[in-house]
Amino acid sequence: MKKRVSLMFLLLGMILAVSTAFAAGGQQGGSSAGGGAAVDVNADGTINNPEDVVVDKNKLVFWSLFAGGDGGWMDRIIADYNNTKPTKQVQSIMLVWGDYYTKFGTAVAARKGPDIGVSHISRLPELVEQGMVIAVDDYAAKAGINWSEFSPSMIEGITFNGKKYAVPLDTHAEVTYVNTDILSTAGVTLSNGQLPVTSAAEFKAVLDKIKAVLRPDQSVISLSQTGDDPYRVWWGTYFQMGGTPLVNAAGNQVTLNRDIAVRAADYVKSLYTDGYILPGITDHAQFFQNGNAALVWCGTWTTGMFTETSGLKFTAQPFPRLFGTNDACWADAHVFTIPTKQARNAADTQAAVNFAGWAVSKGGATWAQSGQIPSNIPVQSSPAFTALPYRTGYFKAASTAVLPSKNVNFGKFKDSMIRNLDLVWGGQIDSATAIKNISDEIGTAIRN
Repeated sequence: MKKRVSLMFLLLGMILAVSTAFAAGGQQGGSSAGGGAAVDVNADGTINNPEDVVVDKNKLVFWSLFAGGDGGWMDRIIADYNNTKPTKQVQSIMLVWGDYYTKFGTAVAARKGPDIGVSHISRLPELVEQGMVIAVDDYAAKAGINWSEFSPSMIEGITFNGKKYAVPLDTHAEVTYVNTDILSTAGVTLSNGQLPVTSAAEFKAVLDKIKAVLRPDQSVISLSQTGDDPYRVWWGTYFQMGGTPLVNAAGNQVTLNRDIAVRAADYVKSLYTDGYILPGITDHAQFFQNGNAALVWCGTWTTGMFTETSGLKFTAQPFPRLFGTNDACWADAHVFTIPTKQARNAADTQAAVNFAGWAVSKGGATWAQSGQIPSNIPVQSSPAFTALPYRTGYFKAASTAVLPSKNVNFGKFKDSMIRNLDLVWGGQIDSATAIKNISDEIGTAIRN
């Protein structure tokens, strides 16, 4: 199964643009401190050594972590913005996702970071605490950013000590994609485009129907056995079961409900042991994209990629309700930040916030094409957004999702959860041991 030509040209164009700009001696980057060192560009256009990129001093530099299916749409937003002939144009460098925060932290600590950054809202408390980003209130007012155009929860997430430290871009949730051809073969009828399930028992019945018609090389659910995605499924399951936040609001006490956390881990583990997930899946999105699975749990950013896939017939909906009456699922949010710099020019700072404000409003409909749920409320209700396929199917996930704890240590919390839960999925430890480890490690993190 091949992607449509438009997506292929988008990727090729992005790589060509990167290569051309480098050859010209100035591209997307954060510093020219490398002194001419060779720039290490990956096949997907991501860059391993942004600190060695020669920078066009007349442009704002934006460091991006959008190395998934959404990177091309951010490139379009930047191109559209530059075509408005702003006081300062923007050029972007896309870092390897797994390296982003390490590279960002190192560069900003040396006061050689980019003019514009992006962050997950879950990592923003840490960036604020470490003084890596600045408050944007005064600049936002001059840029015409209207804070009432964002939800109260989003505003709360970017506010520290009464000041706002970011401009919200989106909410991205873990949602369910369903291969409608496979479901039809299995005799499963969707209800208003949604799986007809409101409990774990009903979900299992659907999975069993699907399992009965699959080939040995196909999987009922496409899911890897390590990393973010099984953790995100556990997260949604935990909060659907009535789980409590990891820590209290003050951030000085562990409030994780161990019993529920164990039950949630046992449930996710059962999806592997009961044969609903084929062992050895590494790229679960691609496995589904190739038509080899009936269901996949992926982030909303894959919607655009799946839409561009020739022959793939699918629908999208929020993470299914499996327990109780709570439609909880995992989510995070992207926000634009203005990194701290050694010699920050006020005009450049204003220009950077101007871009952020334009990108979330004027560029919001373009960003929605990637599959993300725009944070800007007027964009959410615009015809350009509501006319997009699939989005209305999972739009409510933006309000039912449980965002990460607003805590400077959340990065450590997440590392602990993924590391220990990976051992559960791999059969190396039981759920009770894993959850005890997680609880203890969260406690250690908030005490230190």
